[in-house]
Amino acid sequence: MEVVLTFLGTGTSQGIPVIACECEVCQSTDSYDKRLRSSVMFEVDGMVIVVDTGPDFRQQMLREKVKKVDAILLTHEHKDHIAGLDDIRSFNWIYKKPIDVYAESRVLKAIQQEYAYVFAEEKYPGIPQMTLRAIDEAPFFISNIKIIPIRALHYKLPVLGFRIGNIAYITDANYIPEKEFNKLTDLDVLVINALRKRKHISHFSLAEAINVANKIAAKQTYFTHIGHLMGMHNHVSNELPPNIYLAYDGLKVRTKI
Repeated sequence: MEVVLTFLGTGTSQGIPVIACECEVCQSTDSYDKRLRSSVMFEVDGMVIVVDTGPDFRQQMLREKVKKVDAILLTHEHKDHIAGLDDIRSFNWIYKKPIDVYAESRVLKAIQQEYAYVFAEEKYPGIPQMTLRAIDEAPFFISNIKIIPIRALHYKLPVLGFRIGNIAYITDANYIPEKEFNKLTDLDVLVINALRKRKHISHFSLAEAINVANKIAAKQTYFTHIGHLMGMHNHVSNELPPNIYLAYDGLKVRTKI
């Protein structure tokens, strides 16, 4: 069974270019240096699963010509990962059903607060329809697809990564507990955040992400959630070890379960 992973966005919370910034990365004409907010899409066995719906969700769906979304996984509740949920309305309208949204209970509570109009007793016509499904660190299934949550910390905030088949996706992390590495063996593809070269309080730096990648030893590793302070895509790519790459918006990676 083939799994197709599409990088919908590979940028940090501000995206690239950053508003009003005149650095060489933000002014670059290279399409690889244009990054929407971080999100990925898994396509497997006819199912479409999106991880995180940030402010650029609508643009990402249009760019990739996505015709359906079966489920959404949320890593955590920060705005750059949930701000696009309202735009699931188009899928609701076409398929006449809500979309399942999977997240930790804390994150689901934040969704209910952020999108209070969705859950009001008297519902306004045309609002997005979603079914909230609480998860924790235990594996679960969407149809016949096994999802393995991976615990990480975003400074002091617990976040979840996800493994589907031989692909693991972890973003907005600067620490992975030792026990979680047991879930990350025998990977074809690891995706992990690498914000910039300089150390950061809540994200892996480039050197830290390389260390994690070397420890996990996936066949291929892709860095995401990249900020403009990382540097030019082509320059940084030339500095990376073998089988480790900077992801870019629109990149597709294929593997088998």
